[in-house]
Amino acid sequence: MLTNPVVISIVVLLALSLLRVNVVIALVISALTAGFTGGLGLSKTIETFTSGLGGGAEVAMNYAILGAFAVAISKSGITDLLAYKVIKRLGKTPTGGSVAGFKYFILAVLVAFSISSQNLLPVHIAFIPIVVPPLLSIFNRLKLDRRAVACVLTFGLTATYMLLPVGFGKIFIESILVKNINEAGANLGIHTNVAEVSLAMSIPVSGMILGLLIAIFFSYRKPREYADVVAEPSTSDIEQHIANIKPFHVWVSLAAIVITFGLQLFTSSTIIGGLAGLIIFGACGIFRLKESNDIFQQGLRLMAMIGFVMIAASGFANVINETGGVTQLVETFSQGLGENNKGLAAFLMLLVGLFITMGIGSSFSTVPIIASIYVPLCIAVGFSPLATVSIVGVAAALGDAGSPASDSTLGPTSGLNMDGKHDHIWDSVVPTFLHYNIPLIIFGWIAAMTL
Repeated sequence: MLTNPVVISIVVLLALSLLRVNVVIALVISALTAGFTGGLGLSKTIETFTSGLGGGAEVAMNYAILGAFAVAISKSGITDLLAYKVIKRLGKTPTGGSVAGFKYFILAVLVAFSISSQNLLPVHIAFIPIVVPPLLSIFNRLKLDRRAVACVLTFGLTATYMLLPVGFGKIFIESILVKNINEAGANLGIHTNVAEVSLAMSIPVSGMILGLLIAIFFSYRKPREYADVVAEPSTSDIEQHIANIKPFHVWVSLAAIVITFGLQLFTSSTIIGGLAGLIIFGACGIFRLKESNDIFQQGLRLMAMIGFVMIAASGFANVINETGGVTQLVETFSQGLGENNKGLAAFLMLLVGLFITMGIGSSFSTVPIIASIYVPLCIAVGFSPLATVSIVGVAAALGDAGSPASDSTLGPTSGLNMDGKHDHIWDSVVPTFLHYNIPLIIFGWIAAMTL
């Protein structure tokens, strides 16, 4: 196992990330490592990596459009209105009780936003650079540990699609998980549906809920100081800013959000929905048409890092698949396992899923790889159909929350690091890995053994 190209390359990726090497550079180096240790050679590795980059192009384009949409919404003043209303409500001299109350109120609101971004308004991580940056001064005033905010945001982004078959959850559960499990189990008597998947995933998601509560009320409960980059606005500044926000622009923003949501559902295209929203903003005067270039450039700056990481991660995943290391890794673990070793088999399959998803950075991309190998293996070991669903689903989702290349961690960082005071690895990746991946392994194992 220690010579497996998947294991070696992911260890290199994690080591470089923990040393604060840029994630894109770490992914390229890790891809080269996988190619060399997998016997592809330099030229074949480069060719495979390059050919895989196109797989992330659509995702990058989606993020660019969503970034421009986020900038347009911020120009309407609706997010500033929300932030300044909260600042004014907080007051100049809050008591200890009011500070604690507001802290947990804001965290609850962010949970609601992140959950809604996966189903009610499926914009995924695009809401983070819209909502979070205006609230940073409030976080600083409350001495709120941003690692808790990162855990809150990642929880909504990850747990929601694992459990609720709506929006992105519909894509993950119905179009990916159910489809691939049924295809892999067609000749083995395994057939599942959306309801069974949601039931099987309820136990692992309860582990994530436990991790969320530990992060908020224990790990990151203590105040943490962040120096303000800009002076906090006075009450008069707040009142003046609110007065300058046009109600018409707020209503236009709400209408654009609803239309964008509807078009995304109707066309299954984030690009079309986001483009329609931008046209509405421009036509209604929130920005002049000649400013559209600046809006798009600001959107690119907002989301470019995420887009490049996803493109590089796609090339890295292509190299990993080409080496055959994933199949080799699974076969290594499966040798010698029988019905008397179900507990060990479940643990090892979940652990392999963690390694695979940590490298690829997307549970959506991992399911086809996992399902084709794990479904026959689960039947051979003696797991029930429901336990098989749980193992495949959790193994695919594991690592999504704690991967340096996952949008579930890149998204929170994009908003929380707007002032340069939130490190991607130590403040987003490590906290979410500890509080979600470890509970997922434990509760995923419980689900596999009890269902």
